[in-house]
Amino acid sequence: MKSGLIFDIKRYAINDGPGIRVVIFFKGCNLHCAWCHNPESISPKIEKMYSRAKCMLCGECAAVCPEKAITHSSEGIITNPDLCKLCGKCAEVCPTKATEMSGYMQNVDEILAIIEKERMFFDQSGGGVTFSGGEPILHSEMLIELLDECGKRGIHRAVDTAGFIKTETLLEVAKRTDLFLFDLKMINSKNHKKWTNTSNEKILDNLKLLAETGANIFIRIPIIAGVNDDDENIEKTAEFVANLAGEKKPVNLIPYHNIAQTKYQKLGKADDFKRMNEPSKEDLAAMIEKFKSYGIEASIGG
Repeated sequence: MKSGLIFDIKRYAINDGPGIRVVIFFKGCNLHCAWCHNPESISPKIEKMYSRAKCMLCGECAAVCPEKAITHSSEGIITNPDLCKLCGKCAEVCPTKATEMSGYMQNVDEILAIIEKERMFFDQSGGGVTFSGGEPILHSEMLIELLDECGKRGIHRAVDTAGFIKTETLLEVAKRTDLFLFDLKMINSKNHKKWTNTSNEKILDNLKLLAETGANIFIRIPIIAGVNDDDENIEKTAEFVANLAGEKKPVNLIPYHNIAQTKYQKLGKADDFKRMNEPSKEDLAAMIEKFKSYGIEASIGG
Protein backbone atom coordinates (compact mmCIF):
# COMPACT_ATOMS: atom_id res chain seq x y z
CA MET A 1 0.00 0.00 0.00
CA LYS A 2 1.44 3.33 -1.10
CA SER A 3 1.76 6.42 1.10
CA GLY A 4 2.33 10.05 0.20
CA LEU A 5 2.69 13.52 1.65
CA ILE A 6 -0.60 15.44 1.76
CA PHE A 7 -0.88 19.09 2.79
CA ASP A 8 -4.66 19.55 2.70
CA ILE A 9 -7.97 17.83 2.05
CA LYS A 10 -10.86 20.04 1.01
CA ARG A 11 -14.43 18.81 1.32
CA TYR A 12 -17.53 20.26 -0.35
CA ALA A 13 -15.42 21.78 -3.16
CA ILE A 14 -17.35 23.15 -6.14
CA ASN A 15 -14.57 24.69 -8.25
CA ASP A 16 -12.38 21.68 -9.01
CA GLY A 17 -14.55 19.69 -11.37
CA PRO A 18 -18.27 18.96 -11.72
CA GLY A 19 -20.58 18.68 -8.73
CA ILE A 20 -19.58 18.59 -5.08
CA ARG A 21 -16.10 17.13 -4.65
CA VAL A 22 -13.41 16.22 -2.18
CA VAL A 23 -9.99 17.53 -3.23
CA ILE A 24 -6.81 15.76 -2.14
CA PHE A 25 -3.79 18.09 -2.23
CA PHE A 26 -0.43 16.34 -2.65
CA LYS A 27 2.66 18.20 -1.44
CA GLY A 28 5.52 18.92 -3.84
CA CYS A 29 5.67 20.82 -7.13
CA ASN A 30 8.30 20.95 -9.89
CA LEU A 31 7.23 24.40 -11.06
CA HIS A 32 7.94 27.58 -9.09
CA CYS A 33 5.34 30.05 -10.34
CA ALA A 34 5.99 33.61 -9.16
CA TRP A 35 2.28 34.03 -8.38
CA CYS A 36 1.81 30.76 -6.47
CA HIS A 37 -1.06 31.12 -3.99
CA ASN A 38 -0.25 27.85 -2.20
CA PRO A 39 3.46 28.20 -1.35
CA GLU A 40 3.12 25.39 1.16
CA SER A 41 2.50 23.07 -1.81
CA ILE A 42 5.93 23.61 -3.40
CA SER A 43 8.32 21.78 -1.07
CA PRO A 44 8.07 17.96 -1.09
CA LYS A 45 8.91 17.97 2.63
CA ILE A 46 7.01 18.69 5.84
CA GLU A 47 7.22 22.37 6.81
CA LYS A 48 6.45 24.36 9.93
CA MET A 49 4.17 27.40 9.73
CA TYR A 50 3.99 30.08 12.42
CA SER A 51 1.64 33.05 12.84
CA ARG A 52 2.86 35.73 15.26
CA ALA A 53 -0.62 37.30 15.24
CA LYS A 54 -2.12 34.16 16.80
CA CYS A 55 0.69 33.48 19.25
CA MET A 56 -0.01 34.00 22.99
CA LEU A 57 3.64 33.40 23.95
CA CYS A 58 2.33 30.84 26.44
CA GLY A 59 5.51 28.78 26.25
CA GLU A 60 3.80 25.41 25.70
CA CYS A 61 5.64 24.80 22.43
CA ALA A 62 9.08 25.44 23.94
CA ALA A 63 8.30 23.25 26.93
CA VAL A 64 7.30 20.26 24.82
CA CYS A 65 10.04 20.50 22.16
CA PRO A 66 12.32 17.45 22.62
CA GLU A 67 15.17 19.14 20.72
CA LYS A 68 15.00 22.45 22.63
CA ALA A 69 14.79 24.16 19.26
CA ILE A 70 12.27 26.85 20.31
CA THR A 71 12.98 30.11 22.10
CA HIS A 72 10.88 33.23 22.71
CA SER A 73 11.53 36.84 21.82
CA SER A 74 9.57 40.07 21.51
CA GLU A 75 8.95 39.03 17.89
CA GLY A 76 7.35 35.75 18.93
CA ILE A 77 8.79 32.26 18.93
CA ILE A 78 12.01 31.49 17.10
CA THR A 79 12.77 28.00 15.82
CA ASN A 80 16.34 26.92 15.26
CA PRO A 81 16.21 25.02 11.94
CA ASP A 82 19.45 23.19 12.74
CA LEU A 83 17.85 21.62 15.81
CA CYS A 84 14.22 21.25 14.74
CA LYS A 85 13.31 17.72 13.57
CA LEU A 86 9.80 18.77 12.44
CA CYS A 87 8.20 16.27 14.80
CA GLY A 88 5.11 18.48 15.16
CA LYS A 89 4.80 18.26 18.95
CA CYS A 90 4.79 22.06 19.19
CA ALA A 91 1.82 22.25 16.82
CA GLU A 92 -0.05 19.58 18.78
CA VAL A 93 0.03 21.60 22.01
CA CYS A 94 -0.44 25.11 20.55
CA PRO A 95 -3.79 26.36 21.92
CA THR A 96 -4.35 28.96 19.20
CA LYS A 97 -2.91 27.05 16.20
CA ALA A 98 -0.26 29.74 15.86
CA THR A 99 2.10 26.88 14.99
CA GLU A 100 0.97 24.39 12.36
CA MET A 101 2.66 21.67 10.35
CA SER A 102 2.19 21.64 6.58
CA GLY A 103 2.37 18.10 5.29
CA TYR A 104 1.49 14.71 6.76
CA MET A 105 1.78 11.16 5.50
CA GLN A 106 -1.34 9.25 4.51
CA ASN A 107 -1.75 5.92 2.79
CA VAL A 108 -4.21 4.81 0.14
CA ASP A 109 -6.67 3.20 2.57
CA GLU A 110 -6.78 6.31 4.77
CA ILE A 111 -7.54 8.56 1.81
CA LEU A 112 -10.14 6.15 0.42
CA ALA A 113 -11.90 6.17 3.80
CA ILE A 114 -12.14 9.98 3.62
CA ILE A 115 -13.42 9.83 0.05
CA GLU A 116 -16.05 7.21 0.92
CA LYS A 117 -17.50 9.47 3.63
CA GLU A 118 -18.40 12.00 0.90
CA ARG A 119 -20.13 9.50 -1.41
CA MET A 120 -23.64 10.77 -0.71
CA PHE A 121 -22.64 14.25 -1.94
CA PHE A 122 -21.10 12.79 -5.09
CA ASP A 123 -24.21 10.79 -5.88
CA GLN A 124 -26.55 13.75 -5.37
CA SER A 125 -24.49 16.32 -7.29
CA GLY A 126 -22.61 14.36 -9.94
CA GLY A 127 -19.36 15.08 -8.10
CA GLY A 128 -16.35 13.00 -7.17
CA VAL A 129 -12.73 13.26 -6.13
CA THR A 130 -10.07 15.61 -7.51
CA PHE A 131 -6.37 14.96 -7.00
CA SER A 132 -4.47 18.23 -6.92
CA GLY A 133 -1.30 19.73 -5.47
CA GLY A 134 1.41 20.76 -5.87
CA GLU A 135 1.73 18.31 -8.73
CA PRO A 136 -0.16 15.09 -7.94
CA ILE A 137 1.44 13.10 -10.76
CA LEU A 138 4.82 13.41 -9.01
CA HIS A 139 3.22 10.86 -6.63
CA SER A 140 2.35 8.63 -9.59
CA GLU A 141 2.45 5.20 -7.92
CA MET A 142 0.13 6.24 -5.11
CA LEU A 143 -2.04 8.31 -7.45
CA ILE A 144 -2.53 5.40 -9.85
CA GLU A 145 -3.48 3.10 -6.97
CA LEU A 146 -6.04 5.66 -5.76
CA LEU A 147 -7.43 6.17 -9.27
CA ASP A 148 -7.80 2.41 -9.75
CA GLU A 149 -9.62 2.00 -6.43
CA CYS A 150 -11.94 4.94 -7.10
CA GLY A 151 -12.67 3.51 -10.54
CA LYS A 152 -13.69 0.17 -9.02
CA ARG A 153 -16.08 2.05 -6.75
CA GLY A 154 -17.64 4.12 -9.52
CA ILE A 155 -16.30 7.44 -8.20
CA HIS A 156 -15.68 10.20 -10.73
CA ARG A 157 -11.93 10.97 -10.88
CA ALA A 158 -10.32 14.30 -11.81
CA VAL A 159 -6.62 15.15 -11.86
CA ASP A 160 -5.34 18.73 -11.69
CA THR A 161 -1.93 18.88 -13.36
CA ALA A 162 0.53 21.39 -14.79
CA GLY A 163 1.72 18.74 -17.24
CA PHE A 164 5.46 18.99 -16.51
CA ILE A 165 5.94 15.24 -16.07
CA LYS A 166 7.09 12.17 -17.97
CA THR A 167 4.81 11.52 -20.92
CA GLU A 168 4.60 7.78 -20.20
CA THR A 169 3.43 8.50 -16.66
CA LEU A 170 0.84 11.01 -17.85
CA LEU A 171 -0.57 8.48 -20.32
CA GLU A 172 -0.79 5.81 -17.61
CA VAL A 173 -2.70 8.24 -15.40
CA ALA A 174 -4.94 9.11 -18.36
CA LYS A 175 -6.14 5.49 -18.60
CA ARG A 176 -7.65 5.91 -15.14
CA THR A 177 -8.87 9.52 -15.16
CA ASP A 178 -12.32 10.83 -16.09
CA LEU A 179 -11.33 14.51 -16.27
CA PHE A 180 -8.10 16.49 -16.46
CA LEU A 181 -7.88 20.04 -15.16
CA PHE A 182 -4.82 21.10 -17.15
CA ASP A 183 -3.07 24.27 -15.99
CA LEU A 184 -1.74 26.23 -18.96
CA LYS A 185 0.31 29.22 -17.85
CA MET A 186 1.45 30.82 -21.12
CA ILE A 187 2.61 29.91 -24.62
CA ASN A 188 5.97 31.66 -25.01
CA SER A 189 8.60 29.31 -23.55
CA LYS A 190 11.07 32.07 -22.67
CA ASN A 191 8.41 33.92 -20.67
CA HIS A 192 7.25 30.66 -19.12
CA LYS A 193 10.76 29.97 -17.83
CA LYS A 194 11.08 33.53 -16.52
CA TRP A 195 7.94 33.24 -14.40
CA THR A 196 7.90 29.52 -13.47
CA ASN A 197 11.61 28.61 -13.59
CA THR A 198 10.82 26.02 -16.28
CA SER A 199 10.42 26.06 -20.05
CA ASN A 200 7.12 24.76 -21.40
CA GLU A 201 7.91 22.63 -24.47
CA LYS A 202 7.30 19.42 -22.50
CA ILE A 203 4.06 20.80 -21.10
CA LEU A 204 2.68 21.76 -24.51
CA ASP A 205 3.72 18.46 -26.06
CA ASN A 206 2.07 16.54 -23.22
CA LEU A 207 -1.15 18.50 -23.61
CA LYS A 208 -1.24 17.72 -27.34
CA LEU A 209 -0.66 14.01 -26.73
CA LEU A 210 -3.21 13.91 -23.94
CA ALA A 211 -5.82 15.46 -26.24
CA GLU A 212 -5.02 12.85 -28.90
CA THR A 213 -6.00 10.07 -26.44
CA GLY A 214 -9.53 11.48 -26.33
CA ALA A 215 -9.17 12.47 -22.68
CA ASN A 216 -11.74 14.85 -21.22
CA ILE A 217 -9.80 18.08 -20.56
CA PHE A 218 -10.64 21.45 -19.07
CA ILE A 219 -7.95 24.08 -19.63
CA ARG A 220 -7.28 26.32 -16.62
CA ILE A 221 -5.32 29.53 -17.13
CA PRO A 222 -4.22 31.74 -14.22
CA ILE A 223 -4.46 35.35 -15.41
CA ILE A 224 -1.89 37.74 -13.94
CA ALA A 225 -1.82 41.34 -15.14
CA GLY A 226 1.52 42.22 -16.69
CA VAL A 227 2.56 38.57 -16.92
CA ASN A 228 0.31 36.65 -19.30
CA ASP A 229 -2.67 38.91 -20.00
CA ASP A 230 -1.22 40.55 -23.10
CA ASP A 231 -3.06 40.28 -26.41
CA GLU A 232 -0.32 38.20 -28.05
CA ASN A 233 -0.33 35.52 -25.37
CA ILE A 234 -4.13 35.29 -25.27
CA GLU A 235 -4.31 35.07 -29.08
CA LYS A 236 -1.65 32.36 -29.28
CA THR A 237 -3.18 30.46 -26.37
CA ALA A 238 -6.61 30.49 -28.02
CA GLU A 239 -5.06 29.30 -31.28
CA PHE A 240 -3.16 26.52 -29.50
CA VAL A 241 -6.21 25.28 -27.61
CA ALA A 242 -8.39 25.45 -30.72
CA ASN A 243 -5.96 23.17 -32.57
CA LEU A 244 -5.91 20.44 -29.93
CA ALA A 245 -7.32 17.12 -31.11
CA GLY A 246 -10.97 16.30 -30.49
CA GLU A 247 -13.76 18.59 -29.40
CA LYS A 248 -12.95 22.12 -28.33
CA LYS A 249 -11.76 22.16 -24.74
CA PRO A 250 -13.50 24.57 -22.33
CA VAL A 251 -11.26 27.19 -20.76
CA ASN A 252 -11.42 28.46 -17.18
CA LEU A 253 -9.75 31.83 -16.59
CA ILE A 254 -8.51 32.06 -12.98
CA PRO A 255 -7.91 35.71 -11.99
CA TYR A 256 -4.92 36.28 -9.73
CA HIS A 257 -5.54 37.62 -6.21
CA ASN A 258 -2.98 38.77 -3.65
CA ILE A 259 -4.13 36.32 -0.99
CA ALA A 260 -0.97 34.32 -0.29
CA GLN A 261 1.23 36.87 1.49
CA THR A 262 0.28 35.59 4.96
CA LYS A 263 1.19 32.03 3.96
CA TYR A 264 4.68 33.11 2.89
CA GLN A 265 5.09 34.89 6.23
CA LYS A 266 3.97 31.79 8.15
CA LEU A 267 6.55 29.72 6.28
CA GLY A 268 9.28 32.24 7.10
CA LYS A 269 9.59 33.06 3.41
CA ALA A 270 8.22 36.59 3.35
CA ASP A 271 11.01 37.70 1.01
CA ASP A 272 9.86 35.14 -1.58
CA PHE A 273 6.44 36.71 -1.91
CA LYS A 274 6.02 38.71 -5.11
CA ARG A 275 3.07 41.04 -5.21
CA MET A 276 1.47 40.72 -8.62
CA ASN A 277 -1.37 42.64 -10.26
CA GLU A 278 -4.94 41.49 -10.66
CA PRO A 279 -6.55 41.58 -14.13
CA SER A 280 -9.42 43.98 -14.76
CA LYS A 281 -12.97 42.81 -15.44
CA GLU A 282 -12.77 44.51 -18.84
CA ASP A 283 -9.64 42.59 -19.80
CA LEU A 284 -11.18 39.30 -18.68
CA ALA A 285 -14.30 40.00 -20.72
CA ALA A 286 -12.14 40.71 -23.78
CA MET A 287 -10.31 37.40 -23.27
CA ILE A 288 -13.59 35.52 -23.18
CA GLU A 289 -14.54 37.10 -26.49
CA LYS A 290 -11.17 36.20 -27.99
CA PHE A 291 -11.57 32.55 -27.07
CA LYS A 292 -15.13 32.65 -28.39
CA SER A 293 -13.84 33.83 -31.77
CA TYR A 294 -11.90 30.52 -31.92
CA GLY A 295 -15.01 28.52 -31.05
CA ILE A 296 -13.90 27.99 -27.44
CA GLU A 297 -16.17 28.43 -24.43
CA ALA A 298 -14.29 30.40 -21.78
CA SER A 299 -15.49 31.42 -18.33
CA ILE A 300 -14.11 33.01 -15.19
CA GLY A 301 -13.30 30.66 -12.33
CA GLY A 302 -13.68 26.93 -12.15
